[in-house]
Amino acid sequence: MSDSNDIPLMFRAQIEGRCQIQRLIPGAPRQQAYDWAKEWITGVSKEVPNFDPKTIQTRAFKITWRFVSNSGQDEGIIRPVTGTKGWPLYPGASMKGAFLRTCTDEQAMKYCGGQLSQKDTKPGILRFHGGYPKDGDWTKKSLVDVVHPQEDWQVKKNGSHSAFIQISLHQPTLVFGISSTVELSEEEWTTIWELWERAMERGIGSRVSAGYGQPRKHGNSNLLSVQLKGQGLASQLIDKTGEFRPNMFKAALRGHTLRLFSGITDENSAEELTKELWGGFAGKNGAIVGLLGIAFNPVELELDSYSYGRNVMPTYELVDGTLNILCMSAKAEEQRKNLKVLIPQLIKFSLLFGGFGKSWRRVDHRLFFKEYITGNHNPMIGCHWQFGERSNSLCCPVNELSDITNFLNVFQKSLKQWVKLKRKTLSSSISSWREAWHPKKVEVWGRIAENQLDSKAVRWFHGPYLGSQSIKKSVLTGQMGQIGCIWHRMYPRYTTTNGRLQSTREYVELLTIFPDDSESTEDFLEYLDSSSDFIKLWPTEE
Repeated sequence: MSDSNDIPLMFRAQIEGRCQIQRLIPGAPRQQAYDWAKEWITGVSKEVPNFDPKTIQTRAFKITWRFVSNSGQDEGIIRPVTGTKGWPLYPGASMKGAFLRTCTDEQAMKYCGGQLSQKDTKPGILRFHGGYPKDGDWTKKSLVDVVHPQEDWQVKKNGSHSAFIQISLHQPTLVFGISSTVELSEEEWTTIWELWERAMERGIGSRVSAGYGQPRKHGNSNLLSVQLKGQGLASQLIDKTGEFRPNMFKAALRGHTLRLFSGITDENSAEELTKELWGGFAGKNGAIVGLLGIAFNPVELELDSYSYGRNVMPTYELVDGTLNILCMSAKAEEQRKNLKVLIPQLIKFSLLFGGFGKSWRRVDHRLFFKEYITGNHNPMIGCHWQFGERSNSLCCPVNELSDITNFLNVFQKSLKQWVKLKRKTLSSSISSWREAWHPKKVEVWGRIAENQLDSKAVRWFHGPYLGSQSIKKSVLTGQMGQIGCIWHRMYPRYTTTNGRLQSTREYVELLTIFPDDSESTEDFLEYLDSSSDFIKLWPTEE
């Protein structure tokens, strides 16, 4: 009888001592998930599964980031469905379900079949064969992915946050197959594949609202396209490999949504409204499919590294990318008009006060702190994001600093209208969450900086701001393992002249502060008010 350790991890029970690929083992030199993936790749046939070209029509589609189809074979673990010769498969049944949702009633009955009466059903003429990777390139890229929910930690009360492993394919090209029981014209096949393209617009597989399983093109499901460029610290996979992870966009937008709603309604309503927009979990009721999702196409992206001492940190430079905000259901389409008002303002807010991904609360020190340009003696901090030229209309023009005050006041009105639309109660009560956007919990301060090196606040995070007074490593600025309560942003300044947007090459330096009751924070706010050239922009006196 063979030793149990000879059994591939894929076939072992998910129990302690047998196989637990989802759980991260702290301090382990190698996580079990990498052994699982290596065994899978070793055992997979080198022959690519092919559909019979005589009977099956095929089309290939490129996935812009990662793709995962949850097999459901192991409790608590997300790993792909496997089909012919051990290859990952997008099942035909899932394909049919997605296709069906794009059909008219007449098309659905013809192509997919349906119930004619309580006793009779009619089969459809199409057969859906699913999708396989086009070639073996999927085996050459990291299959070990990470899921790291951080909402409680980032927004609320420094709650716990644990990372979990899942298995997904990185940027595969998938070939899908459809056949028919009757002969069809080329024109009708064109219609069928157009329906499948529409089905793919909202993503396929699992976790589509976070950017997984998304194609390059999105049609009617696209609510808003935003051209972005940015740079900063890249995320790390379990093995410390750097990766640009588009799910950070949904995380940022979802987090801001929660912050903003918690400032105008009660905490339970804020969570319900956020889940309705972006999805989430509802305890025993399972998952909530949100109205919105994201898809990101990195048109021009470079991954690099930042070295200091013997340490290396992965970085990214996004020269051009397109963020699409998607309507994920017919229900979202019904509310499209109101969403078209709310979501552009949320995007403006996100770019005005911060960035995306790791260290988003800080500016990219390489741009605004010359010590980080002349020598890498310190770990890298921050990121820097801005709109691409095609999306400059989403910029917040700042002729005067009061324009930021006006933007926030108008945005608050839009948020309150959405709360009323959803029949929730507006509340003046103050949330207990650390970063609730309530006028008694948050302050926004700003100044005009002449150029990228004219940042006053960037030095205050590393040294005194006045004499021996400092906020370094305070509750306000945070430290390793503790999120601070201050955001710092250098926002490229644009002005408007006769309705035309113009770059000034200046920056609006912004500090967003969620004050604690410590003496050091009170002293710093007093300094900002009495001795600095920062002006309090929000909230303002009525």
